[in-house]
Amino acid sequence: MINEYAEKIASIRSGIPNVEIIVTVGDSNQSSEFMDYHTIFETEHEFFPCAQLKDDDPGMIVYTSGTTGRPKGAVLTHKNLILGKLILLWEIGTPMYSKQLIVPPMFHAAAMGYLIRGCMIVGTSVIHRDFQPENILTIIEKEKINTMFLVPAMWNFLLRVPNVREFDLTSMRECSTGGAITPLELKKRIIKVFENASYSEAFGQTEMSPSTTSLNGNDSYRKTDSVGKPIPNVEVRIVDEEMNDVPIGEIGEIVYRGPTVMKEYYNNPEATREAFRGGWFHSGDLVRMDEEGFIYVVDRKKDMIISGGENIYSAEIEEVLYTHPDILECAVIGVPDIHWGERVKAYIVMKPEKKLTEQEVIAYCKKSLASYKKPKEVEFIDTLPRNASGKVLKTTLRGPHKNSSKQIQGG
Repeated sequence: MINEYAEKIASIRSGIPNVEIIVTVGDSNQSSEFMDYHTIFETEHEFFPCAQLKDDDPGMIVYTSGTTGRPKGAVLTHKNLILGKLILLWEIGTPMYSKQLIVPPMFHAAAMGYLIRGCMIVGTSVIHRDFQPENILTIIEKEKINTMFLVPAMWNFLLRVPNVREFDLTSMRECSTGGAITPLELKKRIIKVFENASYSEAFGQTEMSPSTTSLNGNDSYRKTDSVGKPIPNVEVRIVDEEMNDVPIGEIGEIVYRGPTVMKEYYNNPEATREAFRGGWFHSGDLVRMDEEGFIYVVDRKKDMIISGGENIYSAEIEEVLYTHPDILECAVIGVPDIHWGERVKAYIVMKPEKKLTEQEVIAYCKKSLASYKKPKEVEFIDTLPRNASGKVLKTTLRGPHKNSSKQIQGG
């Protein structure tokens, strides 16, 4: 792939003097500073660790998804990266020598973490460049893949492959997800289709290297709508706007402290100070905790809709919409309203050859939601806007409504 990235590599080569050899794939006709991947196995190579590196030295800059604003570069240290994977290996219990399939892009913190994890268990990593659902099923069958991480949107499309049951998926021992809220109905389908595999869900964010809670084992069956409990070494609080702990069962922002918290935002001291106010890292995620200590994601703080003084959580409405048999995907946002401040709008992607009207969608939601929570407006679209990591870009959906205050009649 060196031809594709040759110009980019040349532009930064002088700034990375510690890199002696660049390994290339698919093109060996390069200068001596490049090494063809396949030649690595022809001779023995000794590994000399960089003794001058310290735990808190920057190891990687991973940019946040930018779903609620501009992406920020989270500076993760070597300690962040290694400890984050060790903790998750302890939590999930992935066996040594497992064969894993990596599909999300490598600039996604979870995908890069999977690669690091594979090295720790002396495993095999099969890396896909593109997300092609049927090809993934073929590779699982052919390569006898044991474990795989996909973001929820990818799992959704994978399980929509018409002949998914015809593939031999018995080698799979672990189905992992994270990176976004996973609808309850999707969790149930994953568990049903991959009968030999355990289900694990890691919740967190890039700045936390990236996991903060984990749900696995028997808990994935009895607490299917939870993201689990905090993982070891991550301190967790659920707080209000004044940094007071909220009572059990009430909604607040989850904040973190511990050795896997990023060092800073790259070249952004103001954002760093804001994120660490009060001595804790502020996630921007709204959650609640039950009596057993299990955490339930309610919404992103910036995605919460305030209509007529009432807090409305988009994830709750999306959960209901995902139970409709004809709806493939959905996203809910708040848009300006001249009377209520904001109103609920749902974007719907229908399954092939299925149709619904706006009123049918609203009526369906009314069966499960309080009247003020149901969508006041529904728009049917072909696809949801997503970033390369598969997360829905609600900022894009909100764009056309920034200067709108359209009045909606009726309740």
